[in-house]
Amino acid sequence: MDSVTPRRALRVLAFAAAVLCTLIVAAAATARATVVSAGFYGSVLDEEKAYTRLYNEVLVDPRAAAVTRSLLAGLPVPEAVVTSNIKLVLPPETVRELTQEQIDDVVGYLRGDRDTLALSVDLRPVLDNVDDLAQIYFGDLVASVQNRAEPDFDAFSADLSAALENVVAGRVPDSLPALPLTEEQAARAAEHVLAALPEERRAGLRPEVEAALRDGDIGAVLATVAPMVVSERTHAAVARLRTLAGGSEWNLDRPLDLTALHELRPYTAVGLGIVEAVAAALLVVSLAVLWATGSAAPGRRPMLLGWALAAGGLLTALAVVLVRLVGDGRIVDPAPSWPTGLARLVDDLQRTAVDDMTVAALGSALVPLVAGALLAGFGWALQVRPRLRTAPAAAYARPLAAGVSAFALAGLVLVPLAAPSAPRRCEGSVRLCDRPYDEVAFLTSHNAMSTTVDRFIGPLQDPAISTQLDDGVRALQLDTYRWERPDEITARLDGSDFSAEQRALIAHVVNKVNPPRDGLWLCHAVCRAGAVELVPELREIGDWMREHPTEVLTLIVQDAISGEDTAKAVAQAGLSDLVFTPDENPAEPWPTLGDMIDSGRRLVVFAEQADGPAAWYRNFYRYGMETPFSFRRPDQMSCVPHRGGTGKRLFLLNHFITAGGGSRLDAGEVNARDYVLDRVEKCERERGRPVNFVAVDYTTIGDARGAVDALNAQR
Repeated sequence: MDSVTPRRALRVLAFAAAVLCTLIVAAAATARATVVSAGFYGSVLDEEKAYTRLYNEVLVDPRAAAVTRSLLAGLPVPEAVVTSNIKLVLPPETVRELTQEQIDDVVGYLRGDRDTLALSVDLRPVLDNVDDLAQIYFGDLVASVQNRAEPDFDAFSADLSAALENVVAGRVPDSLPALPLTEEQAARAAEHVLAALPEERRAGLRPEVEAALRDGDIGAVLATVAPMVVSERTHAAVARLRTLAGGSEWNLDRPLDLTALHELRPYTAVGLGIVEAVAAALLVVSLAVLWATGSAAPGRRPMLLGWALAAGGLLTALAVVLVRLVGDGRIVDPAPSWPTGLARLVDDLQRTAVDDMTVAALGSALVPLVAGALLAGFGWALQVRPRLRTAPAAAYARPLAAGVSAFALAGLVLVPLAAPSAPRRCEGSVRLCDRPYDEVAFLTSHNAMSTTVDRFIGPLQDPAISTQLDDGVRALQLDTYRWERPDEITARLDGSDFSAEQRALIAHVVNKVNPPRDGLWLCHAVCRAGAVELVPELREIGDWMREHPTEVLTLIVQDAISGEDTAKAVAQAGLSDLVFTPDENPAEPWPTLGDMIDSGRRLVVFAEQADGPAAWYRNFYRYGMETPFSFRRPDQMSCVPHRGGTGKRLFLLNHFITAGGGSRLDAGEVNARDYVLDRVEKCERERGRPVNFVAVDYTTIGDARGAVDALNAQR
């Protein structure tokens, strides 16, 4: 009797230790895979589309107007342009980098790698973009204003001053003065204009201003001088932003209450890996003791181990549920002064993080629960079914118990590592990975190369192509050209969508500015209106795709160069391993986005004219159809068949206004989310196919991206 009691006590102690160690291993593994994992926080941000919501919900919130104004450094930019240009000052890639820095700092602090937590954001990349925005905005403001002849030099000087005042105030002048100037008059006019600048800045700009005046390019004069005129205001606004942030480094400890993080650190900094390893070792020892002290009766030992594992899993699950019910899951409490969009985003991120941690912990608890139930069931079967008590069956009991126990322990440790990681997303959605290419909607940038940042006359987009891709564009309409000869320009201008004022401006600078150049170019109708080299731009697109290995991209090329030249340019840009070859039969089904990503062939290249010779370079209108594209007013937009006819698998929706060039005001209307969705629904109903390419001007104005996301969510 005396020998039985210690054995039973040891068994009870081992049982309790196994249950407790199961709980500790699960908790430590979950914390290691979530709380102190930088990848976990990144997955939560992606899951909630935090970077997209920052621009679409937070920075456009009326209560965030003061912040956006500060970021734009007080430039006289109309309110409607503020939200469209904020990405030029605060680019998405900069936001990602700054956010990742904060995540690394927090994780390092929680792990115990650093003794203090000092969160700070380096504002210098933001501040450096302010002057760039000034140049872009003021250059665009005067690019298309018609010159008006003046009777004499005095009238010219007066109207030039008035035009400068308008531009500095953020207003488009009614027109720009024009007068042939002698070198002496150009010098006098330059002196008159430069008088508005601080004295130390005049000498550096004088040669450029005088040269532009001699050429009669008043737009260039104003685009050069206006940003400098407001530079004092710009620098003052930047200084206020620095003061608000406490310098070029914005210390986040002041606006954020990080008490919860400091309270959590003692539990995470002691070495979760060590705790996990010790608990796992004790669990193995406890299970071995249970086996050794268990009854030798058939099935009793497997049942004992099974009950211990199942009890540990059940206790872990109950603990997770209890913590979830008792705690609100908040680390940061949004202040009442925060914009509604920001408070909602922070709450959603915290909720998603807690939900993911809960799923990871429950998944970890489920493994020993199921393994224990199976092992207990096997032991029960040995007890109640005498025919199983044969020597071969009994011989399996010990290896089976060891295998199931090892499986349960491995599951406790490994399941949390897999559970919280962000699933692969295609076009921002897990579900779209299984959708065929021709059933997915893509935000499409019309004349993507014609940007303000690259100083095109009459630009139709603001950011550079790589930034457009960062902003969610997944199809680019590009125009390829060779540099035109002077005698070709008139014909091209007559057939272009430039306004009369823009055509006059281009004609004026022929052979004076932008002389002919060799090579292949991306231009909008006329290369003298703006041009970027084709191969370097394709190379940048390839670099972006390699940095984003789960994205599918489409190029629709308005080709004024041969198919052979295009194929050579693609090869020179290093894109040969990315291009996708469509089926020769346009009626054949397309692969899913996931299949294209897995194959590595995820760059689809179409031509408007050519059809080959490269197998991957196919004519778009063999595979796709479109709507008309020469709408002059929003109420003229229709869904009637245009190029490509009807019945094709791909559907291009031309969704922009062309009235003497692009129209920012109309873009603000037609790019609105509901406006896009209403037209897509109408055209899909009339044409019997889902819209694939929603082509818009000024992709950063309105919310065409939100509309495309909504379409894909519906699909």
